[in-house]
Amino acid sequence: ISTYEQNLKISQEKAIEIEGQISSVATLISEKSIQKKELEAQSIEENICEIYKKTPIIQHSVELVAFGIYNSHILQKGGGFLKNSGSFLSALKAAFPYTVPVMTGYLFLGISYGIYMKVSGFSFLYPMLMGITIFGGSLEFLAVSLLLSTFAPLQTFLIALVIQARHLFYGLAMLEKYKNTGLKKLYLIFALTDETFSINCSTPVPEGIERGKFYLAVSLLDQCYWVSGATIGGILGSLISFSTEGLDFVMTAMFVVIFIEQWLKEKKHYTALIGVFCSVFCLVIFGSESFI
Repeated sequence: ISTYEQNLKISQEKAIEIEGQISSVATLISEKSIQKKELEAQSIEENICEIYKKTPIIQHSVELVAFGIYNSHILQKGGGFLKNSGSFLSALKAAFPYTVPVMTGYLFLGISYGIYMKVSGFSFLYPMLMGITIFGGSLEFLAVSLLLSTFAPLQTFLIALVIQARHLFYGLAMLEKYKNTGLKKLYLIFALTDETFSINCSTPVPEGIERGKFYLAVSLLDQCYWVSGATIGGILGSLISFSTEGLDFVMTAMFVVIFIEQWLKEKKHYTALIGVFCSVFCLVIFGSESFI
């Protein structure tokens, strides 16, 4: 029994030794295999890089796909290079329906103004540039006679101040609405006409649209309508000839439409009635010839 136990112990030791050798050989084989695969992978990577460098179309395709994936990921988070332009386009789309009455009035009245300028001897560039720089309908009509008269800068300044004095009250009324609009506020102040004031003052900003961008979109659309109409009129003035009498009533019709829309929106009509009373009172006092 003692001899048997000794032989069993020796056999177990040899088995452990053989197992260790087998493990060492397996480890060595595994390391060699991994190194071989790494070398193969490196060789494949080098070949791909060579093909990538020698084939511009593949470079552009890979870059375009990567760029698209990146921007798709960013846009899903609300960012990306299209964020600002997309939001302003949304503001333009939201503002356009509210400016349709202004568009119809400004286009027709702008065309009549452009024709009037052309008939008075001015190039179409004059109404276009005046629409861009002055952007004050009644003042631009009056500027035609001022340009044709003797040079009187002080008189011109006083007349312009009296005609546009109502904008002082427009500005006071829009202080809160134009607050915290950044640099957009400079253009909003410049483009504040009667019709733009009426829309921005009474129209609630649509949901999901930034307040400053909505007001900017309304102001920009209104000026584009006026400049387009004035330019078209200046060009058409040299091609056609007809009486422009009555075209200025388009402005009155447009104000009537805006007044009706505000009347329907408001529950109390105190401000509307005060406005009607003041207009009738001034018309009676000053007469139609001096009524500004």
